[in-house]
Amino acid sequence: MQKRTTNNRKQYCVLDLFCGCGGLSLGFEQSEFGITLGIDNWNEALNTFEKNHKNSEILCADLSDIKPQEISKIHKNFDIIIGGPPCQGFSISGKRNPYDPRNKLYQSFVSFVGYFKPKAFIMENVPNLVAMNNGKVKEQIILEFEELGYKIVYKILLASNFGVPQNRKRVIFVGLKNGKKFEFPEGKFLDKKVISFDAISDLPKNEVQDGTQYVHSPKSDYQKIMRKNSKGIYNHKTTKHTNKTKKMIALVPDGGNYKDLPKELQGTRKVNIAWTRLNSKKPSFTIDTGHRHHFHYKFNRIPTVREAARMQSFPDNFIFSGTLTDQHKQVGNAVPPLLAYEISKKLLKQI
Repeated sequence: MQKRTTNNRKQYCVLDLFCGCGGLSLGFEQSEFGITLGIDNWNEALNTFEKNHKNSEILCADLSDIKPQEISKIHKNFDIIIGGPPCQGFSISGKRNPYDPRNKLYQSFVSFVGYFKPKAFIMENVPNLVAMNNGKVKEQIILEFEELGYKIVYKILLASNFGVPQNRKRVIFVGLKNGKKFEFPEGKFLDKKVISFDAISDLPKNEVQDGTQYVHSPKSDYQKIMRKNSKGIYNHKTTKHTNKTKKMIALVPDGGNYKDLPKELQGTRKVNIAWTRLNSKKPSFTIDTGHRHHFHYKFNRIPTVREAARMQSFPDNFIFSGTLTDQHKQVGNAVPPLLAYEISKKLLKQI
């Protein structure tokens, strides 16, 4: 664990479990919360976390092994515990096996909450968790937290309702120690979503060196917000596609998919999301961990890390470390900071 300077201006201290690069932490940090410690077992993501949360400590550890007693030797208590246990076992894109050992990783989250007894906790996961094993997974999670003395509520939130230019759904579990029932924030963007064009239309077609100054002026209020305090464009390296791939992408219109290709080409990729372009007039689909089936609404390539980060609501001064693959994975695994911010603001009023 690396000791960092604590930001004493923050009102509450937060522990982020399974923190990744820190999207959830960033949203809380933008409110009255100080991120004391982030724990994950992925070094590359922690490098990004460390560089972007300068007043926080990091710890590289397997949360199925490390015990909260070990952490308490350095930090006696935490006001809030947040995190998103790995969700592959729950996801509708996986096998949905209720006995997948990854489903049990939430139990380490429970053990940390039980030991430190924070004022509140926030746990994020894929929405399919609610229906897993006929709801038994969800019921078990609620039961274990209730036995620790927390009032538990959960809700599936759509990120685009909160100003994120992405139709990403996540289930959020909230537990309060004070016996109150957490009231979720209401989305303010139900009728006027931030669309893909609003998110990334000011970023250049071709890749640029890190720190390159912006070529275009902001074309939306969202872009102005994303560019605040940024010294230039970072993480805007383009993926090199073959000429054959680029020609096929070019056949797909803005917002289209493999069904727009000639019949003889529609089966070239055996997945139903193949050859899907962003729709410039809608929020993006869920940003994933960086496979090569989703493409820019205009340019014949997959989005850059910076474009994906914009659609996740990471500001431009949040810079990602690691290989290109690492960076895409960090962005795709993260909780949209704007969504986390809205939750944190609501939490602040209720604790």
